[in-house]
Amino acid sequence: MAKKLLGQLKLQIPAGAANPSPPVGPALGQRGINIMEFCKAFNAKTASAEKGMPLPVVIDYYQDKSFTFVVKTPPASILLMKAASLKKGANKPGHETAGKVTMAQCREIAEQKMADLNANDLDAAALIIAGSARSMGLAVEE
Repeated sequence: MAKKLLGQLKLQIPAGAANPSPPVGPALGQRGINIMEFCKAFNAKTASAEKGMPLPVVIDYYQDKSFTFVVKTPPASILLMKAASLKKGANKPGHETAGKVTMAQCREIAEQKMADLNANDLDAAALIIAGSARSMGLAVEE
């Protein structure tokens, strides 16, 4: 018989830096998930990723206290800020510009995020990333 799914938990954890301290520990502990087992598995799976890069993770936990998790690609905003060499976006997007990214950079980010984007081809994915850049106050150049 299949395991009964109790719920799903979404977190953003820095690559290779999952530990039992907040916010990871309490979020997992109150759902009955073995915290150390998750931390070891997550850190092993993200060992090849850039250290400290926040990665979204979706954890499915079951009635028998077991779990499975899927690590997604880094958020587009983080990748865009890295491409534009910024610490944060504009305070007033649309009114002020924090930096610039090129469409080629948007295309590179779209290639990296293609699995997580709701797009049929790379051009559409690049436009999604360009829209994210504009909403952060970044100018998109051709």
